[in-house]
Amino acid sequence: MHFDFEAFLTIVSLITGVLWLISFTFKKKNTQTEPEIVQEKSLLKNIIEQVGSFFPVLLFVLVVRTFIFEPFRIPSSSMMPTLLTGDFIYVNKFSYGLKMPVLHDTIIEVGHPKRGDIIVFRYPRDQSVDYIKRVVGLPGDKIRYDIRKKELYINGELMPQEYIGNYKGLMDEAKNASLIEKYEQLGDKKHLILTKNHAIGPTNFIDVTVPEGHYFAMGDNRDNSADSREWGFVPERNLVGRAVFIWMHWRTDHFFQGLKRIGTKLI
Repeated sequence: MHFDFEAFLTIVSLITGVLWLISFTFKKKNTQTEPEIVQEKSLLKNIIEQVGSFFPVLLFVLVVRTFIFEPFRIPSSSMMPTLLTGDFIYVNKFSYGLKMPVLHDTIIEVGHPKRGDIIVFRYPRDQSVDYIKRVVGLPGDKIRYDIRKKELYINGELMPQEYIGNYKGLMDEAKNASLIEKYEQLGDKKHLILTKNHAIGPTNFIDVTVPEGHYFAMGDNRDNSADSREWGFVPERNLVGRAVFIWMHWRTDHFFQGLKRIGTKLI
């Protein structure tokens, strides 16, 4: 467990909830004992009633943010060309089950990530940081990635790729120059990826088996993404939700071009 905005919101909601109940008790007591007499309220009673009045609003925000949806801003280029720096996305937190705030234990199971889903999760090495990647490997899958050829194998089967050409879309950073754009088929989902010629790692191949209760996630910008190839698997309890669509885009450069991304459904 770590202290973040969700933990802060939960604590504040609990405090205001207690004060709301106390103020309600005060009102009920005054109505029963002195129905026709208006007394001057004490300073403490005023403070309790004022602070407690925020409880319904805070509770509503907590319920929506914890169980239904949460907005996120994309901070990096690791999911190009699907997501760009400056995109604001809607994340469905109901997709993978109802979870307790702060503790993140699943209360009601609704579903599990499917291959190709774009997920938001708490970074395994630092729970206070949220990451967004695409699910490539499910529990039990054998993943092999050829770093030289940029080819992905799942359970011995090559995931088909279709060459498009040099990437000509919006560019986030200078390191994203000279990128190759392709389609990749992950099960029933066909999505865009970017690769970079001559980009290599410490080894030529990555061979892993995804353990139960975990997922293997990769960025669509394959050679500019720190993902499961580097830091390992995503535990199921770290899942925050599934990215659904872009509801806003804000960047100073290419401003109007970026606004066209609003409403884009994520696949």
